[in-house]
Amino acid sequence: MASRRKFLAAAGLAAPAALAAPAIVRAQAPIRWRLQTYSGAPLGAHVIKPQIDAFNAAANGEMEIELYYADQLVPTGELFRALQNGTLDAVQSDEATMASPVDIAVFGGYFPFATRYPLDVPALFRYYGLQEIWEEAYSEVENVTWLSTGAWDPLHIFTVNKPIRSLADMNGLRVFGVPTAGRFLSRYGLIPVTVPWDDVEVAMRTGELDGVAWCGFTEAYEVGWADVCNYALTNSVTGAWFGSYFVNTESWNRVPPHLQQLYRTTIDQSHYYRAVWYWGGEAKLRVEGEKMELTAIPPEEWNQVVHDAESFWDEVSASSPRAAKVVEAFKQYAATMEAAGYPYR
Repeated sequence: MASRRKFLAAAGLAAPAALAAPAIVRAQAPIRWRLQTYSGAPLGAHVIKPQIDAFNAAANGEMEIELYYADQLVPTGELFRALQNGTLDAVQSDEATMASPVDIAVFGGYFPFATRYPLDVPALFRYYGLQEIWEEAYSEVENVTWLSTGAWDPLHIFTVNKPIRSLADMNGLRVFGVPTAGRFLSRYGLIPVTVPWDDVEVAMRTGELDGVAWCGFTEAYEVGWADVCNYALTNSVTGAWFGSYFVNTESWNRVPPHLQQLYRTTIDQSHYYRAVWYWGGEAKLRVEGEKMELTAIPPEEWNQVVHDAESFWDEVSASSPRAAKVVEAFKQYAATMEAAGYPYR
């Protein structure tokens, strides 16, 4: 019996102490990102916070995104540079507002009369080549990767004291707005003014600004600008804002594939959330909102604005071969929608 015990011990089977100790698994520190959006906190509660909350919950401790609103870490006009140098890991903005150095930046935000409805934006990217154009443009930029573009709200002009009932009424109005639309509307005397997003309401109350040309009805009510503005122009310069998601390329490459896919999925979730929020809100607030008087520029005058957009498109098209491709896509899309008729046009 003693010899048998010696044999078992020699074979490593005699006692529990001879069994291999269980491996100790140490949790890897979560990946941490800093993302800044173009929007202030009241608006950000809808345009991005649901997405970030969903991502952080689904990432299950493997990754966490810290969300910052307009100008909290860097000024909005410096978002691109901060993303490129790694101060930020991700950004939600349009190209024009964040001073993106690509030749298609002019199309970010509100490009006059490029769209009529929110679904025009994803349709243009999926079926008319804009996705490939955006990918190509950002492949030439060091350390910044474009991921996705979605639709926001239409562009209306909201004013504090002066109603707009003709093109002449725009002359001399100082408005906070996005760059491309401001550049176009300046031909009618509108004066684009840049101030930090959180200062817009105060600037309107003090008379520094006469209004905003930044958003639609949903945002104007949500962020409190409808409490300051007395008039809302129902003529829309375009049907939807082009907003994009960008990441620092080095930060993106450090994220494992399953979390990259999760991030992309929550971006799509955000696009869906916003499309519904804006689409329902715009109609409801135009009909039921009581804070602003609705005004309109007569069709014969507004038709001139639509016609003027054609020369603006041609001007932008001449700026680069790639810009010309985008303008051509807009023209093909518009022709298709007109030919399709109801409910497209």
